[in-house]
Amino acid sequence: MSSFSNLSARGWCIIGSAFCVFMLAFALFLQYAFDLAPCPLCIFQRVAVLAALVPLIVGALHNPKGVGGVVYGVLALAGSVVGAFIAGRHLWLQGLPADQVPSCGPGLDYMLEALPLQQVLATVLSGSGECAEIDASWLGISLPGWTLVGFVVLSLMTLALIVTSWRRGARRR
Repeated sequence: MSSFSNLSARGWCIIGSAFCVFMLAFALFLQYAFDLAPCPLCIFQRVAVLAALVPLIVGALHNPKGVGGVVYGVLALAGSVVGAFIAGRHLWLQGLPADQVPSCGPGLDYMLEALPLQQVLATVLSGSGECAEIDASWLGISLPGWTLVGFVVLSLMTLALIVTSWRRGARRR
């Protein structure tokens, strides 16, 4: 455990980036190797992983000291918290009784072409029948459940980045 407390901001950014890349690679593996097409909420979860990945990669390249690590950590934490919210919403939809599941709506590609972005976001987050289907599970947990676990782990990593960067910045003052 002491080896984790000695990690620099760059170290936490590299670990967080690697975890994001793993999450995205595994999603693509499931999509192409097992033909599991992502629903709109799955796609939004991938975007949230990317939103967390970008500041972590920049942080790894920049090697911030003090408050810089906090900024990168907060930005990455925002992406992972949004992703956790979307994964939680996805799980909620999957837990609805069959008679309460919303009907399937138009595809995400069509909505992005035909509707304003704000309406696309509202429509996707309200859910559709395709998002309520459980296509695969492992150890009794569906894919959005595992994605939620991944976002919790990613959030803990970014919190560690924030705390260690804050402490190191405070020691310099």
